[in-house]
Amino acid sequence: MSQESPPETPRSATGRLTAWLAGWGWPDIALLAPHGVALAFMLGTEKPVVPMLAFVLGWVFFNAFWIVLIRRPAVAGLLTLLCLLLLILLSQFKHEILLMTVNFVDLMMIDADTTAFLLQVFPRLGFKTVLAALAAVALLALVWWLDRRRLSRRCAALVATGSFAALISLASAVPNDPWEEFYAENYFSKYVRSGVTAASDYLTRGILDQDQGAVARLATPDPGPCTVEQPPHVIVIHDESSFDARAIPGIKVPEGYGGHFRSFDGKARTLLVEGPGGPSWYTEYNILTGLSARSYGRFIDFATRIAAGRVERGFAHNFARCGYRTTTLYPMYGSFLSARRFQETAGIQRFLDSKVLGAGFLDPDGFYFNAAADLLARERRLGPQFMLVYTAQNHFPWTFRYRPDLAPEWKDPGNRADVDEYLRRQHLTEVDYRAFIERLQREFPEERFLIVRFGDHQPYFARHLIDPTQDDTMLVRRIAAADPRFLATYYSIETINFTPKDLSSSLDVLDAPHLPLAVLEAAGVPLDPTFREQKAILQRCRGLLFRCNAGAEARRFNRQLIDAGLIKGL
Repeated sequence: MSQESPPETPRSATGRLTAWLAGWGWPDIALLAPHGVALAFMLGTEKPVVPMLAFVLGWVFFNAFWIVLIRRPAVAGLLTLLCLLLLILLSQFKHEILLMTVNFVDLMMIDADTTAFLLQVFPRLGFKTVLAALAAVALLALVWWLDRRRLSRRCAALVATGSFAALISLASAVPNDPWEEFYAENYFSKYVRSGVTAASDYLTRGILDQDQGAVARLATPDPGPCTVEQPPHVIVIHDESSFDARAIPGIKVPEGYGGHFRSFDGKARTLLVEGPGGPSWYTEYNILTGLSARSYGRFIDFATRIAAGRVERGFAHNFARCGYRTTTLYPMYGSFLSARRFQETAGIQRFLDSKVLGAGFLDPDGFYFNAAADLLARERRLGPQFMLVYTAQNHFPWTFRYRPDLAPEWKDPGNRADVDEYLRRQHLTEVDYRAFIERLQREFPEERFLIVRFGDHQPYFARHLIDPTQDDTMLVRRIAAADPRFLATYYSIETINFTPKDLSSSLDVLDAPHLPLAVLEAAGVPLDPTFREQKAILQRCRGLLFRCNAGAEARRFNRQLIDAGLIKGL
């Protein structure tokens, strides 16, 4: 009879853990390492509870998704981690340029313009991208070789389905506020939650708000012949981040401040824009098309990119039809947010970006004003000119002294440092603009000019100073409700040797999409059927568009333009 072996002595918890770890090798480390790195990123970039939960659900979903495809958990974890790192890097880059992070639609809309812009800003990006891709492929190959486990595709599909359903429920119950994209945090959670909200918006309302029922068609899409008696040159100036800062309670302004916002008739007119503190392209879309960017809903950040090649309506078309040469002088690369393609679709015949103009990073506004005057001098015999001229020196940030060699007479009024710098840059713009007017009067004494300036949005800091009693959450809701305190800038009308033909649409308070109508009438350019229809909307809605009748007027107008073939593919 064999002798029984004595029972094993139970090991302590520490001993069991030590024995378990002793059996680990590189394949096991390769399996868990991506999850440990992801946990560190979550703790470092996500807050509070809802974003963290969205991060976990998104992380589980993407891991399970890759396992369904390849069955290798270590490779799936590494692929998901690489995508996470890429997303964070892209978000940080976008935030540096636009003060916004990447959302789901960004990666859907990567196109030739996006690639061209990145390569222009970072000339060696292509080389670095190739090196990074080669390194990633090599690392993936190593982990593929080490990964000895194979998981069930069926179980992975169940996990992916469950985590995706939970993510949909979370994003539907607590949707991320669009304003959250202006904060450099919660990169991954915002991305996955925006995927749910973007898909929901697309399925329920489409990309562009439009009336789904039958609407009265425009009289005729063909505007017919056009003649303008003694046409003036028309210069429209995009005055970067400019508004009357006296809207901030208690602000100190220099003596004489405010004259820059008055028109030739002494009136100070208010422009209601559609984006606060940053998105110039919202107002760019308003001005070029005469339409509301808010009609794009959650796709508003991509309005110019979506409209490029699709929205063929705008006042530049009217000017071109009436014999004007239409030109834009732009202080950035034309590939930025598809600006060149968008503006050419909207009727701009020549788009001169910073590269063509030879502009430098710190060129003052006088550079662009002089470029406009030089172009007029070369081409005034070719007929009337329409120019859209951008300024740039008042762009954020205001944390450094821009061109300290300029305006040595300036003295800070005594506000916060960034506010004083903002006021100083407004002063520089006003000095350059007055020099521009003097040059036009001196060099073109017989020429007629209509000059319209507008502020594209308030500066980023304004919202917190206009109503310091509101926290970010309440400010977001007030801005979404179009509280005019946070969306009011200005527009002004100035003339040289010219009397405006019709100022009936130049109301004291005007929605930005209606400004092109006011410019056409002031210049005496006959309105095409679309602008005649917009004139009726302006009169019915007292200067509003998107906010009129809970959006019904904007939806109906979009539908009319679609039926007329001026908006395509939306």
